[in-house]
Amino acid sequence: MILPVILAGGSGERLWPLSRTAYPKQFLALLGAEHSLFQATILRLPQDANFLPPLIICHEDYRFIIAEQLRQINITASGIILEPSAHNTAPAIALAAQWAQAELGNAVLLILPADHYIEDQLIFQQTITSAVPAAQDNFLVTFGIPVTKPETGYGYIQLGEKIATHNGFKVAKFIEKPDQATAQQLAQNNNYVWNSGMFMFTANNYLQELALYQPEIITAINNSLAASEHDLNFIRPAADCYKQCPSISIDYAVMEKTNKAAVFALPSRWSDIGSWQAVWEQSSKDTQGNYLSGDIVAKNSSNCIIDARHRLVATLDVHDLVVVETADAILVAKRDQSQALKQLVTELKQRAHPAASDHRQVRRPWGWYDSITNSERFQVKHIFVDPGKSLSLQLHHHRSEHWVIVKGSAKVLRGDETFVLVENESTFIPMGTKHQLTNIGKIPLELIEVQSGSYLGEDDIIRFEDEHGRTTVNEQDYVAN
Repeated sequence: MILPVILAGGSGERLWPLSRTAYPKQFLALLGAEHSLFQATILRLPQDANFLPPLIICHEDYRFIIAEQLRQINITASGIILEPSAHNTAPAIALAAQWAQAELGNAVLLILPADHYIEDQLIFQQTITSAVPAAQDNFLVTFGIPVTKPETGYGYIQLGEKIATHNGFKVAKFIEKPDQATAQQLAQNNNYVWNSGMFMFTANNYLQELALYQPEIITAINNSLAASEHDLNFIRPAADCYKQCPSISIDYAVMEKTNKAAVFALPSRWSDIGSWQAVWEQSSKDTQGNYLSGDIVAKNSSNCIIDARHRLVATLDVHDLVVVETADAILVAKRDQSQALKQLVTELKQRAHPAASDHRQVRRPWGWYDSITNSERFQVKHIFVDPGKSLSLQLHHHRSEHWVIVKGSAKVLRGDETFVLVENESTFIPMGTKHQLTNIGKIPLELIEVQSGSYLGEDDIIRFEDEHGRTTVNEQDYVAN
């Protein structure tokens, strides 16, 4: 059996302001696509009985985004493993391999980053299927993309001798992201391919090689999974054990050291969508070379990305720019400098600017909220609750709330009262009063919430009950104290 393992971590800072730490690029639908990059990664897998439902590896912060995006495409994962902290790909893949070994025996793992664009789905399916026998023969398979241009943003693989029994090559050498001159030389030599970061091997084989070169990872992962906790479909490895892992990629930890590395060519248009330049390269453009999305007037403008999410964007006599408009931030940059965006985001974080990490619209397991306006002592939110979903039973020490229903119907628990509100009705939640909101209708519930008080931070929430496992305090203990 083949277990797809989807690596859904990463912050995607070079696609700011669309991609942010709280909602990074893998969860975005880019290039006019219907599905997010994460969803597309799963949907391009072969519809074959030999392929198991995917195992997802992600950070705790993304668990409900993952669950919701899986629900949207009607996929039930084999499991969702929540990394306690980010330690690069080698430990993350070790988590998957140890889990697979315990649950499935020696399954073949197909390791896929969640944020790649692959144009030809059929060629992708044929390539990974052709690599299965090599993985079963104890090769550690990676997939190489034919080089189409000098590229300094990708690593390269030098092809070694042809593997007589399989349609692949031994790996002669891994090459780090090169400078421009080296990239020019590599692009002129058919003996090199781009390193895609996709892999295939058996769980046993990966763990055996990892034990040779990084035994401390094996120890930490064993201890972490042995002490793991389960809630809903989430698997939570023990954080204190997992933190003992070094932060290292699979390339450094294993692939550059092992003599079992093999590479299979994946001859499809491909990108890791690592920058706005990459988005422009993969996009459909108008006759002036522009990728336009949203309400845009572009006069005498060429070779630009212009993405407008909320309002009209007009350009006049500009060329080779990235212009991205969101609810709370606008980016204007030279298109070929978009790799440097990470430095800009770092500066925003140093300033503690909320737009560095969070969108104005914040996702929650029950829906989302949009902070329309705020000041020192009040905040106004537009809240959207999915049908059948409930916010946690909670209270606040520093703020009161006024709810006005603008669409749908809600059951409200306020102190000892329970009542129903419908469109154009409202209620007041005093500071320190336990309360809960539930969408009891068949359509989304929308309301305007006005908060007022001395402190309006999201950490002023004491949760007593929560259907999503986010309870922060036991009610009896809270009352007793």
